[in-house]
Amino acid sequence: MSVGQLVLNYIEAGDHRVMNRMHAWRAPRWIRLWMLLATRGGDGWLWYSLCLILLIFGGERRFIAVGAAAIASSLGIAVFLFLKRAFGRKRPCYIQPHCWATLLPPDQFSFPSGHTISAFAVAVPIAIVYPFLAAPLLFAALSIAISRVVLGMHFLSDVLAGIALGSLLGYLSLTTIA
Repeated sequence: MSVGQLVLNYIEAGDHRVMNRMHAWRAPRWIRLWMLLATRGGDGWLWYSLCLILLIFGGERRFIAVGAAAIASSLGIAVFLFLKRAFGRKRPCYIQPHCWATLLPPDQFSFPSGHTISAFAVAVPIAIVYPFLAAPLLFAALSIAISRVVLGMHFLSDVLAGIALGSLLGYLSLTTIA
């Protein structure tokens, strides 16, 4: 067995341990509500609203921030659609039932997390342009990422890859147009 295969097996085993814990965890009501709200915030309306507010009130750098976020999130969508089809990894909710979450996934594939890529693709460039928004933006993006694991939509490695890809796309889009 190659070193690469050993690493993939190690990641897969860790993903399944986390999945088993999340799917059996009867989270307190406040965490359930937070996770459901976070994952729904990641559906796009939160980021569209933020960009609209910035376009109206964002000052002279608003077009750079919103433009970078739009480019990064558009590229992120293309990347995650390609990777999901290329990898074809099943979602955790199709492997093992969750004890309380009943959300239906938007598609059948898990790797990488599109919600997470989009969240970080938007949050990173806007946080760089508007540093006073960095903490709430990163809290929102991390909440979305965590919610995808807690709700059984993704494995931990799916959201970690989404964080890396979304952050990279957000940073590169900003440095390209700024």
